Amino acid sequence: MTDIVDASTRSRMMSGIRNKDTRQELEIRKRLFALGFRYRLHDGKLPGKPDLIFPRYKAVIFIHGCFWHAHDCALFKWPGSRRDFWKKKLTGNKRRDEKNRDALLAMGWRVMTIWECALRGAGNKKEKKIDTLLRKTVKWLYSKSGSGEIRE
Repeated sequence: MTDIVDASTRSRMMSGIRNKDTRQELEIRKRLFALGFRYRLHDGKLPGKPDLIFPRYKAVIFIHGCFWHAHDCALFKWPGSRRDFWKKKLTGNKRRDEKNRDALLAMGWRVMTIWECALRGAGNKKEKKIDTLLRKTVKWLYSKSGSGEIRE
């Protein structure tokens, strides 16, 4: 299947995709801050540059997009064009995520991954999802659990 846009348009579209300060990340940050949690952002000294770092709890949170991290959910679909490129790219991302998580755990950090699919929804449904997600996140931060995941 060929791309429906030309190469320069596709390049412009892809360059507009953010890798930090995404809408989902900002939403979670804002709400956790309102609950009294303080954190650092994107510390390059830690493997994988976690989205949120909670030194007080020795915990980090990654907020992953389902496509870019090849999540096994309804939001992820393998691209129809350039299959070899995307397979290599996305499986590489997934391997790197696992390596970073393992390195953080070995350093004594606790690791939570929040997936984009856990935040999707519209209107009241989205609010309920976010409230549930926040309750799970806060519970995990106060726990001693080594790693966790919040997904659809």
